[in-house]
Amino acid sequence: MNSDFDTSQMQLKMYLDEQPTIPYKTLNYLIAEVNYGGRVTDDKDVRLITALLLSYLNPEVMKGDYKFTTSGVYHQPNDLSLESVK
Repeated sequence: MNSDFDTSQMQLKMYLDEQPTIPYKTLNYLIAEVNYGGRVTDDKDVRLITALLLSYLNPEVMKGDYKFTTSGVYHQPNDLSLESVK
């Protein structure tokens, strides 16, 4: 739902703006378990949401050669500057 996405986006911004380091575990828990997982009734679906989010929200993403898929088709931008990512 849009409200889940909006809430997750606001939490992400808040934590990134207010914390000295990126709290990956906290963000993963809030987004996967609380925001989205709270609406999902099947425990397997919650596990899937958690696994998918971990692919995108982890410290390895900040390294220069992170691939989102094993094929390497989906990867981070070469230029990680804010303007380039936008």
